[in-house]
Order: sequence, then C-alpha cells, then structure tokens
Amino acid sequence: MAVINKDEIKKILCIKPRGIGDIVLSTIILDNLSAYFPSAKIDYLVESFAKESLENNPLVNKILTMEDKEFSLKTASRLRKEKYDLIFDLWSNPRSAQITFFSGAKYRVGYAYRGRKYAYNFLAPSSRGDHHSAEHNLELLKAIDTPVISKKIHYYVSEKSDEAAKSFIKENFSEEDFIIGIIPSGGWASKRCDASIWVNICESIFTSYKKIKYLILWGPGDEKDAGFIKEHLGKKSVLAPQTDVSSLSGLINNCKIIIANDSGPMHISAALGIPTLGLFGPTNPKMHGPYSLKSDYISKEDLFCIICNLQQCRYKHECFVDLPVESVLSKIGSLISKNNLPVTKK
Repeated sequence: MAVINKDEIKKILCIKPRGIGDIVLSTIILDNLSAYFPSAKIDYLVESFAKESLENNPLVNKILTMEDKEFSLKTASRLRKEKYDLIFDLWSNPRSAQITFFSGAKYRVGYAYRGRKYAYNFLAPSSRGDHHSAEHNLELLKAIDTPVISKKIHYYVSEKSDEAAKSFIKENFSEEDFIIGIIPSGGWASKRCDASIWVNICESIFTSYKKIKYLILWGPGDEKDAGFIKEHLGKKSVLAPQTDVSSLSGLINNCKIIIANDSGPMHISAALGIPTLGLFGPTNPKMHGPYSLKSDYISKEDLFCIICNLQQCRYKHECFVDLPVESVLSKIGSLISKNNLPVTKK
C-alpha cells in the first residue's frame, strides 16, 4: 500500500455530491485535515444545488460543482486540470468512485464497498458500525493515519442572510418572544411528522412556558403542512416566506430552539449550535440525530416497526401519530435546562 508524504500534499479534494445534511456532517473532517496538512488547500465537489451548504466556510478554499446527470469522465477530466494530490471520496458510490479513479490524484481514499475498491489506494472499512454518520466520515482519515483532534461539524451563515433574518424577526416578533423554530420538512414522506401532531406539540409547549412564539420554516414541498400548522396555531406563530438554504439558515440562527424532522435543516441547526430536537420515525436517531451536545432527539422506541428505513409507511405512520406529546414536552424541558435558556414555566 502507498504511503503518503504529507509534505507534498498541497491540494485536497473532498467529494460529497448531495444531501445537504450529509454534506454538513462531512465537514467533521475539516479541522483535522487543516491541522495535519497545514499548507494544503481543501476544496469540495458537490452537485450544484448543494453549493450553499458550504459557502462562507473559511476552511474550504473552493467549491466545485457538477450536475446530477453529468458524465463521470467529464467531471474527472475537470478534476485532472486541478491537479489534486489527495482525494477523499466521502460518497464512495459507483459514480464517485469512477470520478475519483480517473481524477489523476496520486492518493485516493474511499470506503471498501464491493465493486469500488479499484478506485482507491487507501481503504476505510465498508461497515458503518454503530457510530453516528458524522463520525463515519472520520474512518477515511484513519485510513491514512490522520489524527482525529476534532469532531466539530461546520456551517456558516452569511452576513447578508443573518441581517435579512434579523430584520424579519424584528418585524414579526417582540423582544420578549422566546422563538422556537419548527421545520416540518423531510426528504421522505415517512420522515415527516404529521401536521396535526406538530400542532399538538406546539400547543403543549405553548401552554407550559411563557412568551413562546413559533417561527414556521419551510421550503418547496412543505407548503401544505406549513399552511396547516399556521392555520391552527394562528397568532402563536409566524409563517416564514419560502426560503433557500442560505436564508433558511439565517432564520434558524435567530431562534432559541429548533424542532425538526430528520432533514438537512436539522443538521444545519445543530452545526450552528442551536439547541435542536429531532423528531425521528423510520431512521435511526443514534446514527442520524442532530450531532451536537446541545441537542437531542425523540423516537417512539417501543414501536414494532420503528427504524424501518422505508420511504413510504406501510402502516398508519404510528411512529409520529402515536408519539406521546408529553414525552416531547419533557425533551424540550431538558433542552431548556441543559442550555440555560431564558424561558420560564407558566
């Protein structure tokens, strides 16, 4: 197996094409790479729609983009011109393996998945184990004996987005309001907590604590649920305008707590250091929950079909429909307590 001469590493590329949350979690490697290869510039390759997830990150030198249907060899040809010394394929699917193999990079690191080992000269274990998916990225660093000195994930809000968010908050909330952001988004239908349950959760918190007001955050595909929640919460809530990733992150950054389904925005919230409660059903919260000591998750762990990993529920969505609201309220109380948040009970 090849041995890396760290002094010759001047350009590093991290490949993580898609999944806003997955890309945010992959930034766990950045502090470690910067420390071990202090003279190297670190770039990222992502699909165009995901570029915003890395913009404003001071640890990333340049963001390269590709399209979903772009021919792999065309992408690899562009990478050859960049003359990367070291590539981390954080995705390691058949397409990214091919791109990595033809990139021209001397050192190529990826997971030992079947049919893809050919692409790499440094291999991380194919087994995911029982660690959080953020920490699975660290296996690639271990494959080249890079010390893990940090487990911090990174997301940065632009000054423009933060100023716009502060202006929106000032126009729609009072200084006394304790703002809880709720995010009913979810990439799968099965990940989305039912809108009626969201209303029950919000009403329970509202009746338990003083000065609560909700900010309903949403994006494309969330219109129906967001509208239903706003209609039923009325003046207890403010419906945000439709947002892109950048403006959404600005609004998240101005909330006291975020409650979210398993989604990219949930991971953005955790990376920003906002106390975040993840609502989980079909996915495993121990592997995909908000990666932050300030945060927590809730799941109906006694349900026979919990963590089914199915995009469509085969039953009646019991993981959310039967989720005890009092358990959610207890989790919120714990978040308030451990983060010393300025809100009092009624």
